[in-house]
Amino acid sequence: MWLRGRSWLPVLGQVCFSLRRLTFARTWGGCRGPMAETLSTGAEAASGLEALVQQNGDVGDDARGEQPSGLPEPADPRVEPAPGDAKQASGSGKQALAAGAAPGKRKKRRGATGERVVPPPKKRRAGVSFGDEHFAETSYYFEGGLRKVRPYYFDFRTYCKGRWVGHSLLHVFSTEFRAQPLAYYEAAVRAGRLHLNEEPVQDLSIVLKDNDFLRNTVHRHEPPVTAEPVRLLAENEDVVVVDKPSSIPVHPCGRFRHNTVIFILGKEHQLKELHPLHRLDRLTSGVLMFAKTAAVSERIHEQVRDRQLEKEYVCRVEGEFPAEELTCKEPILVVSYKVGVCRVDPRGKPCETVFQRLSYNGHSSVVRCRPLTGRTHQIRVHLQFLGHPILNDPIYNSVAWGPSRGRGGHIPKTDEELLRDLVAEHQAKQSLDVLDLCEGDLSPGLPDSTAPFSELGKDCLEELAASAQKMDGAVEAAPQDLDTVPLASGKATETDVVNQETDPLCAECRLVRQDPLPQDLVMFLHALRYKGPGFEYFSPVPAWAQDDWQED
Repeated sequence: MWLRGRSWLPVLGQVCFSLRRLTFARTWGGCRGPMAETLSTGAEAASGLEALVQQNGDVGDDARGEQPSGLPEPADPRVEPAPGDAKQASGSGKQALAAGAAPGKRKKRRGATGERVVPPPKKRRAGVSFGDEHFAETSYYFEGGLRKVRPYYFDFRTYCKGRWVGHSLLHVFSTEFRAQPLAYYEAAVRAGRLHLNEEPVQDLSIVLKDNDFLRNTVHRHEPPVTAEPVRLLAENEDVVVVDKPSSIPVHPCGRFRHNTVIFILGKEHQLKELHPLHRLDRLTSGVLMFAKTAAVSERIHEQVRDRQLEKEYVCRVEGEFPAEELTCKEPILVVSYKVGVCRVDPRGKPCETVFQRLSYNGHSSVVRCRPLTGRTHQIRVHLQFLGHPILNDPIYNSVAWGPSRGRGGHIPKTDEELLRDLVAEHQAKQSLDVLDLCEGDLSPGLPDSTAPFSELGKDCLEELAASAQKMDGAVEAAPQDLDTVPLASGKATETDVVNQETDPLCAECRLVRQDPLPQDLVMFLHALRYKGPGFEYFSPVPAWAQDDWQED
């Protein structure tokens, strides 16, 4: 009768819930230990992985090797487990779960007796990092219309690349750094110039491990640039705008460090930690902008991506350029990033440049150029394609391109043959720097970032490397009896000669190079105007762009 007066469903649900709770309590009592251990182990593994990421810096940092961003670091196959480790791992669910929670993470262990322990890598500071200590490395002097840098000691620093792991230093130097003979590196070891994890290297046969930190002290020489000053066009709380002379790179690259706009501004104008907002080729002069903060840099780069900026150049080209406005939309392909050569090709990236002739003196024309895209060497390549290359362009007005010099995209040779001929031409002139090239750049052990469909073969690069070393004199100037060179050991060598401009190991010190003429460092391409939302900057028109200019 009571069941008839009330619903029986809630009563039945309460009974089922009580039975289920009793069963769960018994089950939990039997597995609570392993379950708690599993949860604890997972938390420890996650915490350990987070600490590893914080310790090593951002994933994919180029200084730590070649691991792509976001991928776990592979386990080191050279680290073998100690005796008994296998039993311990199989008998401990905690270790097994920790390994599963963080795949690829190596177990931290102290090195066994005689085993070399690699310290964890230091986290690198992001952003521009040139300061007073870098600017004070050396000084300038001026001679014959050229700005020159006094030779100085410099530390090349790098973490072990992925492809070096498991190889000896001897193997790395013999395959990837062939600008110097092995006798040089052996002498550098005796002189205390090579350091591994900040300890002097005693033997080149030492095998490299992941995260090894290498430091190589060298005696550095930089090519001269024009003595023309870097003039300030404008400066405010956000940006610095300069008139860049031809021949001076924007930032350190290749053999250039102090002879760059960044270092000249820091040393002579006390302008530090600048962020380049756009790029000008080393041989191009004109308006160059820098942001003073990362926030301003990001804002203007966003305007660049949104096509809100206007650039205007002026150049002097071969022959009589058409009087009417002309637009070139030919796609451009990079033949070799290493050598710095591009050409028109249907497989290249889309480009567009608008040209307008300003004057013609009977032999050459002054042309205004408005690039609507920003490809490498875009103006120079389009002018070559149109049959009016820049008058003194050392690359795109070269006979290496064939009788028509690339007009209409007609190049009667392969990319390998073209590069070989360009390198040979500038070796003969002792002007490899025009190609932003030096002997080390042509080493076959260094991968070439060439464009698809136009990769250089290994044999070709080896021939170029051997030819460059022979023609430019870096190898043949090195003494063959470096074992007999008197050297101090350890840190004494570095400190005793830190202020000297000559070095007993330096092959460059024994070379006598002919200085270029100042006029040979100028290419007739000038960035005249740079305009964006709320700003517009001009630079003076160069003498070679004046109507009354006459060729020598």
